[in-house]
Amino acid sequence: MPTRRHPDHDIDADIDEGALTVTDREHEAAGVPAVMVSLRRGLESMGPLRTAATLAKLNQRHGFDCPGCAWPEEHGGRKLAEFCENGAKAVAEEATTRVVTPEFFARHSVAELADKPEYWLSQQGRLTHPVVLRPGDTHYRPVGWDEAYRLIADELRALDDPNEAVFYTSGRTSNEAAFLYQLLVRSFGTNNLPDCSNMCHESSGTALTESIGIGKGSVTV
Repeated sequence: MPTRRHPDHDIDADIDEGALTVTDREHEAAGVPAVMVSLRRGLESMGPLRTAATLAKLNQRHGFDCPGCAWPEEHGGRKLAEFCENGAKAVAEEATTRVVTPEFFARHSVAELADKPEYWLSQQGRLTHPVVLRPGDTHYRPVGWDEAYRLIADELRALDDPNEAVFYTSGRTSNEAAFLYQLLVRSFGTNNLPDCSNMCHESSGTALTESIGIGKGSVTV
């Protein structure tokens, strides 16, 4: 009997490939269960006050856009809870009150962290200090902001050409931070700015282009 590693938990789940069950289709994809899961994730990560304040502004005209997708703006007012369950989970992870302190990296080696599931890593919290992995070290070590900037600047100055550097941006980055970041990179002298869409969707875009002639969504909302 084969085994499968569950992506969110460090357990082995036995799978009996011959025991397949066909059930009737679900009649709803949201509703009360999705609301309860969203609230639970918010409360676990942000606490009650932060959950209420954050989710009330999610995808609102005078709030902020969900980091989970690019749902289009609508004319007129927006209803409360204009987001999906995954959007609520993404915001809870970003606005979490959990923090990863230098003590965390003293306890966990790089090799140990490399064996942890991505879900476990994302649930540990936000970094409180810059960290660096020096040659020969087995643990990340905290450094001050001035030293972190100096290390980065030294590496960039050592390049023969600005185009030897690649500056990655994440889909979780706010629009404002991404705008300032690309200004910095362009002033440095390069346009090597692959974002999460380039990195994550290059394979799907290539396959879609070969299959249907366009590498992205072909419908309008």
